[in-house]
Amino acid sequence: MSAAAADRLGAVTSGSALELRGVTKMFGALAAISDVTMTVAPGERRAVLGSNGAGKTTLFNCVTGGFLPTSGTIRLFGEDVTGFPAHERIRRGLRRTYQISLLFGGLSVADNVYLACRGVNRYRFSLLRPRSGDPLVARAEELVEAVHLTAARKRLVSELSYGQQRQLEIALALAGAPRLILLDEPAAGLSPTERAELIAILGNLPAHIGFIIIEHDMDVALRVATKVTMMHNGRVFKEGTPAEIEEDPQVQELYLGDGTHAHG
Repeated sequence: MSAAAADRLGAVTSGSALELRGVTKMFGALAAISDVTMTVAPGERRAVLGSNGAGKTTLFNCVTGGFLPTSGTIRLFGEDVTGFPAHERIRRGLRRTYQISLLFGGLSVADNVYLACRGVNRYRFSLLRPRSGDPLVARAEELVEAVHLTAARKRLVSELSYGQQRQLEIALALAGAPRLILLDEPAAGLSPTERAELIAILGNLPAHIGFIIIEHDMDVALRVATKVTMMHNGRVFKEGTPAEIEEDPQVQELYLGDGTHAHG
């Protein structure tokens, strides 16, 4: 991306970070998501909730470029990216974490984060080892601290607890200059202590970085989000503040009455 294009994209702050209009994804005759319309503001923290099969992960795959929608449009920071491949969306500030950890288990925490910073840098294919004072090394250290892993920075990733690995994934997503991060069930499998750590990390992210979180644990989702989108059968079912969603009778009937909010 040219410097002029980067400046232009960076200047788009008054509009939406993400805008979906009528997004539908068909697999044969099955509509995994249907006519999804949603607008997320820059810096907004949004939760997308719903039981298994509601279409949440398919929605993420369409936003990130893993799937191209069958119909509808996707705009990132004012730019139509509907047909863009995933790497072009990453260049525009989009990041994602996954349900299954994608980490280098044989490398240290610090090295994992450094490689993530290097991977979105223009010199990523250089074979030179980092020198003392390398700004990417310094940035990696900042990200390690931001996700509360400073004490474990030299440990191999394979030696980390599951919760620490999820924290590390957030650090990788923060590499480069992200403006919107999609978090796919980051609290899944975490202990109560680890969930509290996750809530603290997400709450302390810089204000200009927005995120959308898919989460079965409604207690986590409602504490970190300022707005909630409920999905049901591939469609947007309800939108509102965490308090509005929690108190909505239809939401309670569909998601709270049988405990699916906690386990999906």
